[in-house]
Amino acid sequence: MREQEIHNCPQLIERIGQLGFLPLLDSGIAGFSAMDMVDDDCRYVVYPDGGWDWPLWKWKGPAVQEGSCVYGKFFAGKAGFISREWWPDFCNYRRGKNPVPQEGSIEEAILATLRENGSMITRELRAACEFTGKNMRSRFDAYVTRLQMSCHIVTEDFVYPTDKHGREYGWGWSLLTTPEQLLGKEECQCGRSPEESWTRMMDHLKRLLPTVPERQIIRMMK
Repeated sequence: MREQEIHNCPQLIERIGQLGFLPLLDSGIAGFSAMDMVDDDCRYVVYPDGGWDWPLWKWKGPAVQEGSCVYGKFFAGKAGFISREWWPDFCNYRRGKNPVPQEGSIEEAILATLRENGSMITRELRAACEFTGKNMRSRFDAYVTRLQMSCHIVTEDFVYPTDKHGREYGWGWSLLTTPEQLLGKEECQCGRSPEESWTRMMDHLKRLLPTVPERQIIRMMK
């Protein structure tokens, strides 16, 4: 896949549509990530003055806003894209494994807070859920990652702070929401069983990655 290099955001969006599933960074499968597929000029670079540029990183928000894919920590706790075509099956399978959080659980409280507010950046959600003490950030992030892995939370966009000149800087904050809020309830439903969705996704990925051992694909998708 490396021979078809990605040079810009529209090409990234096109590739996500072609593949259906595309991790952002290392997926554990050689060559199967957006980072592996971009042109060398689109990779992370640090300048002598301490500044940096990473076109691929900056394309995440526009790709999600374009509307044909969903973004979140979906691949073994790592971030990546799912096309809208494959989202119903992916959501169906993951929610089959991890249904709605139990009543009274921390996950339920996080999800309820997010539903009530529509969308929130991570640090606002953390504060609203009162995860403000020592070592609470990493604990909270672990809960949110589990909710993304189970397709109950996704990233709607990225919010960047601005300097006094109005210029954006930094790595940005994830603007989190629910898939229902972002896509609509019908886009999160599927007429197949979770097992049927899993088989369909695996068949698709095995056709895309014929030389990759099945166990590696399973590790990425479980």
